[in-house]
Amino acid sequence: QKYLCSNCNNILKKALQTLCGHRYCSACLSWIVRNNKNAICQKCKEEDPNTLSEESLLAEERAFGDAAINKEISELRVHCVTLGCSWSGIMKDFEEHQSLCEYALIPCHTGCGHVVMRRKLADHLENGCVNNVTVCQQCHCSLASSEYQYLIISSAYFFQQSHSPSSTNKDGCCFSEVGCTFRGSKEKMKEHEKSSVGAHMLLLLQHMRQLKGSLCSAAKAAQDLTPQAQLNVFKNKLHVFENIVAVLNKEVESSNLEILAFRRQSELDQNIIRGLELKIAELHRCLTQKDAGLSSLHKSLLFSEQASYDGIFLWKITDVGRKLQDSVTGRTVGLYSPAFYTAKYGYKVCLRVYLNGDGTGKGTHMSLFFVVMKGDYDALLPWPFRHKVTFMLLDQNNREHIIDAFRPDLTSASFQRPVNDMNVASGCPLFLPLSKLQSPKHAYVKEDTLFLKCIIE
Repeated sequence: QKYLCSNCNNILKKALQTLCGHRYCSACLSWIVRNNKNAICQKCKEEDPNTLSEESLLAEERAFGDAAINKEISELRVHCVTLGCSWSGIMKDFEEHQSLCEYALIPCHTGCGHVVMRRKLADHLENGCVNNVTVCQQCHCSLASSEYQYLIISSAYFFQQSHSPSSTNKDGCCFSEVGCTFRGSKEKMKEHEKSSVGAHMLLLLQHMRQLKGSLCSAAKAAQDLTPQAQLNVFKNKLHVFENIVAVLNKEVESSNLEILAFRRQSELDQNIIRGLELKIAELHRCLTQKDAGLSSLHKSLLFSEQASYDGIFLWKITDVGRKLQDSVTGRTVGLYSPAFYTAKYGYKVCLRVYLNGDGTGKGTHMSLFFVVMKGDYDALLPWPFRHKVTFMLLDQNNREHIIDAFRPDLTSASFQRPVNDMNVASGCPLFLPLSKLQSPKHAYVKEDTLFLKCIIE
């Protein structure tokens, strides 16, 4: 019911919804408003005449296009009710079908008064329509459509025959039958055919006009022939049509072969494309692996450049202001230094700093810790780790360095042989008050950079 117009009760076309909530075809609403002053919605009257309000007044400017209902209607499943037609589809395709339906009854456009199925209109025009005549441009005779088509088809057939391989001179242009005098080798002939298309069309047009003139004269003369002569003429026509059909059959067969060849080539091309896509995917995978390898090599190179092998490590930390703020807000908890070694084949260790403090120093001090990492030569080294560790925060004016040191607690898990990548950090949670770090009296942070040094005895 919601798809029906409130006025015509047919399926809505370009649905409009009024302020009262009812729907009308765009054309219906326009007609009602144009022909009724202060028109009232008919549906509102039917539902409850006592509750009519200003919203029930109909006006085109008070209605809006109902896109949702139009979309639903366009997707409704429908079928053609014309007798003999089996078409079915969705509503938005129905109007196009109506203009093409072969079983629809339509009036003959010549004005003869007949109403015929669309599929039979061509037969009617050729065989039954009294108004379907054509005036020949050469002889100005009025000919039935079928006779005029015969003249044109005969001309086309003559042209086909004159250009068949059997009638073409080996050394002459294939348009020699219509007046072209060019002769030459195959290579020059190809160039001539490409460059002389316009000239050939003019020759062909002139020849066709002459041929049509002679055929029109023959048709005019045939009207005065005896029945036997007319029979001979029809036999000749039949022979011409048979030849034309034979030529067309050859063309169709040739076209079918070309289509099959194109399909085979298309399948081959698709296979090649699929193969290339697989190769591209494989190359992309290899490229991704190589990128990962290069990234790993780059990291290893940076590590090699920054690594220390004598137990003395200097750590330069830049962007101190931002990193301190990130530590305060919790965006960054702590910073790890690059790894370094106590000796060429010694312990692998690193530093960890909390710029805003950790544990007992959180929010008041900078905390600095020492971390024992899993190394390549741990199996050959004595455990637990027992070397003295010294921390230094360098005053960049070389006046007052901050120094702190500790000896490992041999019972602590932080200094046993690592089972995971690194042990629990151990060190100085109260390494330096934040007030002193930021004091203008010292140059611990200069140009937003600080330097931490670690010495392992």
